[in-house]
Amino acid sequence: MWFVQCVMAFLRRRAIASSDGVGKRENGINNVMKYSWILFDADETLFRFDAYRGLRLMFSRFNVDFSLEDYQTYEAVNQPLWVDYQEGRIDSQQLQERRFAEWATRLNTAASVINAAFIQAMAEICEPLPGARELVLSLRGRVRMGIITNGFSAMQNERLQRTGLSDVFTPLVVSEEVGVAKPDVAIFEHAFALMNNPPREQILMVGDNPHSDILGGINAGIDTCWLNPREEPMPQGITPNYQVGSLHELQQMLLA
Repeated sequence: MWFVQCVMAFLRRRAIASSDGVGKRENGINNVMKYSWILFDADETLFRFDAYRGLRLMFSRFNVDFSLEDYQTYEAVNQPLWVDYQEGRIDSQQLQERRFAEWATRLNTAASVINAAFIQAMAEICEPLPGARELVLSLRGRVRMGIITNGFSAMQNERLQRTGLSDVFTPLVVSEEVGVAKPDVAIFEHAFALMNNPPREQILMVGDNPHSDILGGINAGIDTCWLNPREEPMPQGITPNYQVGSLHELQQMLLA
């Protein structure tokens, strides 16, 4: 099994290298000093984002037994709102309140109250993805690391505190604070300014979302690495420099 996983990892990297003549074919990134900065997405890149578990915990505090059917109904509202948010049609406050509007009526409370309770619950259940802590600790002192996330400040800060990683990532760039979301180049430009504008070729963006993370990074002029644990097909027109199936694989590639 280990041998098969290694072969699959090699083939993924080789496929990236040969796709459309773009990318780099190598048994690593030569060494980590190729990059002076690594920017990470947060949800499902560094931290597990189990919305159903968080919603169940949150609603239990309102004496509601939140079911899988309830979750599916919630996601039918939530997912289109996230698309609208990432494309700039609504702001973060509208997203947070509209997704809980129906529940606010049912519970006779404000949507903002429910949303705040949800963010708190998600912070409480937060845990790093497998390999995240090891990756970060292995890179610490070798490169500088930051986070760019389409999320909300209260949740991001709380879970960094809870996981003991709050002093690792500077800058922490949150779309709620910037006013635009990935893949908008403006949020990357905001991060670069906070980083004192290092050369773009010295920056690597790592994320699980090919559209917001990878396309966003490409449009911002930096190298990208797609974290693709489910081996999903590469979206047409989006070619990351690297592709890995796990954070363990990323660590091996960076430090080869």
